Amino acid sequence: MRREWKTLLVPDANVTLSTEPLRRSEAEWKKSLTPAQFDVLREDGTEPAFSSPLDREKRPGVYVCAGCSLPLFTSRMKFDSGTGWPSFITHIPDHVGTKKDFKLILPRTEYHCIRCGGHQGHVFDDGPPPTNQRWCNNGVALRFIPAKSG
Repeated sequence: MRREWKTLLVPDANVTLSTEPLRRSEAEWKKSLTPAQFDVLREDGTEPAFSSPLDREKRPGVYVCAGCSLPLFTSRMKFDSGTGWPSFITHIPDHVGTKKDFKLILPRTEYHCIRCGGHQGHVFDDGPPPTNQRWCNNGVALRFIPAKSG
């Protein structure tokens, strides 16, 4: 599942495969992102539960960072957590970074796109087997690219 993710990419998909760090000024980010994307990706915001159509997305394909187009997840990694946010059991190797978040009373593990540093969501240990993880993502921080049909 983690190794064969490229099989879901359509030819000439608008993605980047480079994990080389992408640096932009705040003004550049504000120009390239919607206000909701900027809030989540650059200011660690959270979109309202059940607001993203990606939570209900069922087609095969790849989920890429809305800030820089680096693939982060595939449809094979997705599951319906019932939380109102797109959730995944794992991620594409070496495409996300984690750190502890102490904004609430209990610490959480936050994760970001490894290329642009954009905040994606939090990972929890209450997901289904085989990983028992729930990578809970803000839909506004992602862009979905459907797999080729047929």
